[in-house]
Amino acid sequence: MGQKGKLNIKYHPKVKSEDIPRLSSNIAVRIENAIRNRLMVNPIKYGFYLRGTLSGYRKLRVGDWRIIYRIVDKEIRIIAIGNRKDVYKFANIRK
Repeated sequence: MGQKGKLNIKYHPKVKSEDIPRLSSNIAVRIENAIRNRLMVNPIKYGFYLRGTLSGYRKLRVGDWRIIYRIVDKEIRIIAIGNRKDVYKFANIRK
């Protein structure tokens, strides 16, 4: 599972319509690099398990920003991208 190219990324529709457009250009570049260089390379190594209502999901930290995702077979499903203060609220609504 840790080899680049073997995993597909699937975004929740609101990630593309709301989360990504809300990011400043420099944060968007950092998020894109984190997805390409860490999440797609080894989502288990770089992500941390979430608990409670988001049990089964993982987070990838990028400074004060978080990418909330779940691994299903060979697919990484990203349900939220946002600042750590409110990304979990959005993730709970979208799961």
